[in-house]
Amino acid sequence: MRLPSLVATFAASLVSSAAFAGPPYDTDDPEPTELHHWEIYAFSTAASADGLTEGEAGVDLNYGPFPGVQLTATLPVDFETGAGTRVGQGDLEIAVKYRFLHREKAGFSIAVFPRLIVPTASRRFGTGRVRLLLPVWAQKDIGDWSVFGGGGYMINPGPGNRNFWQAGLAVARPVTHRLSLGGEVSHEGPDAAGAHGTTRLGLGGIYSFGGPCSLLASAGPEYEDGRGAAGFHAYLALGLDF
Repeated sequence: MRLPSLVATFAASLVSSAAFAGPPYDTDDPEPTELHHWEIYAFSTAASADGLTEGEAGVDLNYGPFPGVQLTATLPVDFETGAGTRVGQGDLEIAVKYRFLHREKAGFSIAVFPRLIVPTASRRFGTGRVRLLLPVWAQKDIGDWSVFGGGGYMINPGPGNRNFWQAGLAVARPVTHRLSLGGEVSHEGPDAAGAHGTTRLGLGGIYSFGGPCSLLASAGPEYEDGRGAAGFHAYLALGLDF
């Protein structure tokens, strides 16, 4: 079985089985990677609606070079399945997270996380233009609970394209010393003329195997504004922290 079909099948299984901050959620958080540490995610995502499944698989690299700073690079391969299967290189993403407010005793943090999307995708995928996401993320810890969210503005140039806002809010907590669970709601405005915004609901979790390895997964329904038609989305990753 080809990789895109395998990813799509697994994503669908996550959804049908009703399956902390940042991955595996769409909603990000202000917490940077620890100083001189790596966080690496070998991930796959998929979204399915109206008989079309699309997504990406790749590697998400995060490093903490300075206190309160995280460098991120995402290297994806895009895929699409429907009448046929198409696979191609995705757009390279480069980002810097800077946590400019951290009140440890109050359990409150805020960060900016600008993300540059470089048009390295093959012809079938991507917009062929440089895009820029400008978000702000905040988090409040209340006992065992973490509430995080925020959003930002995507500069999305190109014929027929539109700039748009995106936002999300999530809550998560540890269930055992190895497992944490959470839920979120996120929204993204229309990215092109005649397009519709989308709202996602998701449930996710992180399971630590001990040592540097963990498994991350999330899934849930997706609704297109003005249509109410439901699709599904899912995320799966193997995480390494060292």
